[in-house]
Amino acid sequence: MSETLRTAHTFELSPAELLQIRTLLTDAFHGNFSDDDWDHGLGGVHALVHEDGELVAHGSVIQRRVIHRGRSLRIGYVEAVAVRADRRRRGLGGLVMEMLERVIDGAYDFGALSASDDGAELYRARGWQLWRGRIEALGPSGVVHLPDEEDTTYLRPAARPLPDPSAALLFDWRDGDVL
Repeated sequence: MSETLRTAHTFELSPAELLQIRTLLTDAFHGNFSDDDWDHGLGGVHALVHEDGELVAHGSVIQRRVIHRGRSLRIGYVEAVAVRADRRRRGLGGLVMEMLERVIDGAYDFGALSASDDGAELYRARGWQLWRGRIEALGPSGVVHLPDEEDTTYLRPAARPLPDPSAALLFDWRDGDVL
């Protein structure tokens, strides 16, 4: 089997490639991948793994803003990580994360992601740390506490040490799932 790894910004992907990615994500999440989820994964750097010309794994990292202790930080937020069902448990998710982590380490203050129960093991094994502090978002009506995200948000140090969990992380707002 011939495996190729590639990173590309959204603007570098053809409509056919974007359709392949969307199809992979829809299938991997059993149809539970919304238009908002799709939108969240666009506008950044995509990591793609092909085997014999077929897309088998994907992830992207996009820029987000987080306020911590009154300072606005630029973070690399991981989105849309998926491996085709018949290719799971072969290290492809780790390859995707390795490519995305290089982007995070070179371009952002730190990395962040929201992990499903299934995905958390991969991220913990790669050194991502569960955030033990409060999670908030700056919504249209002001600051919104997001308690459901406090057990699923993981961070990765990059250009600076991780924030102190005694103060909240205040994420930028977006439609759909904020994290």
